[in-house]
Amino acid sequence: MIELPRYGFGGAPIGNLFEEVTDDEARATVDAAWDSGVRLYDTAPHYGLGLSERRLGAALAGRSGYVLSTKVGRLLVPAPSRAGRDADVFDVPAELERRWDFSRDGVRRSLEESLERLGLPAVHVALIHDPDEHVEQALGEAYPALAELRAEGVVQAVGLGMNQWQVPLRFVQETDIDVVMLAGRYTLLDQSGLPLLEACAGRGVKVLAAGVFNSGILATPKPAGTYDYQPAPAPLLERAARIAEVCERHDVTLPQAAMAFPLRHPAIATIVLGARTAEEVRANAGLWSRPVPEALWEELEAEGLVTTGEK
Repeated sequence: MIELPRYGFGGAPIGNLFEEVTDDEARATVDAAWDSGVRLYDTAPHYGLGLSERRLGAALAGRSGYVLSTKVGRLLVPAPSRAGRDADVFDVPAELERRWDFSRDGVRRSLEESLERLGLPAVHVALIHDPDEHVEQALGEAYPALAELRAEGVVQAVGLGMNQWQVPLRFVQETDIDVVMLAGRYTLLDQSGLPLLEACAGRGVKVLAAGVFNSGILATPKPAGTYDYQPAPAPLLERAARIAEVCERHDVTLPQAAMAFPLRHPAIATIVLGARTAEEVRANAGLWSRPVPEALWEELEAEGLVTTGEK
């Protein structure tokens, strides 16, 4: 079974998520993560039409002792027009376009092309990425393809990464995956993924918790901004504000608590935080290093603000 570091770096922002990041800024961000002790790095072809993979591979070249994950399910193919900007959420030229492909051949091709972009001989973890509308093909073709690659020693661990918990639960129940990346469904504001986590704990499947700030609402001491990339609804803002008040009573900031909370569940091995700048990396690392008192969790649960799977 693969060993996963407790703290990981998410590569979507250095793929120009929402706004452009220069090559130098991206490199400085990854260097800051490395210098802060981060040893798990996650990326995907989806992130900036391969830009995140290229930048991350260049920054990790010559280094060792880390865990690297990427994803399959979207092939990158030449765009017919090759003009304009990407229509998705990444600020990159639309020279390529994404094509869903969860077939055996598509999975193998995806991983080969990812290794070319990364410029690295191997990745440690391969995840089926967002098969929401392709569940049966992902179960019947993509997973067996990854299982073959695992048996061949091409990757050490396989699994899937999603923003929901119901489909990953099927994979845990019906396949022999090693890892699930769960984004946004076990956070201070959303514990809906608990059924999946309990199943993972029972089967020995490790969980990477991503989206721990729910896209922004939990990223600042006073909750504001977006929830799941949409304007945060008033009831969620109010609940987040109540959580922040409890945190303040215990000399803990809201983002500090948001980072610490998921790791209280025994199924969660790692939290994965995206960062756009070296300053963000260093700020997160500083919060990560600060202990959170047990009394905070006790009060949050007593107030009915969180439901925990305590260790």
